[in-house]
Amino acid sequence: MTVALIDVAPRLIRLGKAPAYLGMDRNRFNREVRPQLTEIPIGVQGVAFDRLDLDAWADDYKRRNGRPGRQTGDSTWDERKPLDSTFEAESGTSTKSSEVCAFARALDKVTSKRRKSTSHGG
Repeated sequence: MTVALIDVAPRLIRLGKAPAYLGMDRNRFNREVRPQLTEIPIGVQGVAFDRLDLDAWADDYKRRNGRPGRQTGDSTWDERKPLDSTFEAESGTSTKSSEVCAFARALDKVTSKRRKSTSHGG
């Protein structure tokens, strides 16, 4: 008769392994997750967290920040499409050209007023 060994996830996860359990680095864990959890002392200096609390934190984080996975096909939910553009040339006035001309006229007015005001001062 053979006895099969079953791997069981521990209920308490020590501080050193808790960040990896959630897939993050220790600094982020200490900053964002640890303050929201109950610490369980183990021995004199050991600290652990309940795996179920870690799972609950992950579920809440997923609920608040998760988004659908990439879809295959024509588009994805967050794909950015051009607002109202066409790739065909159209007739009309070029806005950029008009703005450049208007800017040049305004610049000419400002610089010509400066020259007149400085020439009267002397």
